[in-house]
Amino acid sequence: MNCYSIKDLEKLSGIKAHTIRMWEKRFNIITPERTKTNIRCYNDDDLKKLLNISTLYSHGIRISKIAAMDNPEINEKVAEMTQNGGSHEDHINNLTVSMIDMNEATFEQILNNAILRLGFEKTVTEILYPFLDKVGVLWLAGTIHPAQEHFVSNLIRQKLIIAIDSQIRAIDSASETFLLFLPEQELHELGLLFYNYLLRKGGYEVIYLGQSVPFNDLKEVANIKQIDFLFTYFVAALSTQEIPVYLDRMSAAFPGKIIYITGIQAQKYKSSLPANVVLVRDVQHFKELLQIG
Repeated sequence: MNCYSIKDLEKLSGIKAHTIRMWEKRFNIITPERTKTNIRCYNDDDLKKLLNISTLYSHGIRISKIAAMDNPEINEKVAEMTQNGGSHEDHINNLTVSMIDMNEATFEQILNNAILRLGFEKTVTEILYPFLDKVGVLWLAGTIHPAQEHFVSNLIRQKLIIAIDSQIRAIDSASETFLLFLPEQELHELGLLFYNYLLRKGGYEVIYLGQSVPFNDLKEVANIKQIDFLFTYFVAALSTQEIPVYLDRMSAAFPGKIIYITGIQAQKYKSSLPANVVLVRDVQHFKELLQIG
């Protein structure tokens, strides 16, 4: 059983810790266990209930009224609201509950509904990215099981691959070519897959090498195929001290090519970049750089 701190609940639900404490005391909405050092310890059921309460509360239902409902009533009311559209935060809360339960059918249904309403790109940037940010913080802290993180990552990966397949078309001989890859030991592939989708949709040819690519393999590909641009993601494999060395090496190996970089570690990079390396702040920035719709 997972043990969430009150700060974990705050990050996932968006409800401030002092508000959660007040609701516990006044309305007895959840009753956490206590550790030996008297620290609150919340389980999966507590988190799911609070996420559902957050959804109802954000729709204007008073906490006193919610507190009078039992769990089936709360679940039914949440389902009714989200079936009628729901906010981005509603979708994120429901995805989190589905992750905790490892409920593939519900996770798929929530994503499909969001895609129908918002389109694929907005679902990724406005729902999945914030969802993964929340989950990623807790996963790195060891609060949620790696199995839960792998579960949702693979479901999202399937969606991305289907979307990429829908963009595969005959390549114009004038199309420029991107080489997409992750550095050695870098395994966080979801972001790179989404940029693969965007580039194909924008009419570029893409050579996708995927996870943990040895540096020498990049040069081998460039010997075989004309490459116009390179694109990579820095998430966890390289430290902020190692990234400058890697970028200098890339810049020297591909002097006539523009190298786009992004990712959590790249955003922390404060030093000056080699002349042919461009930091991508986010998806919208990248689309503006390439002037793609």
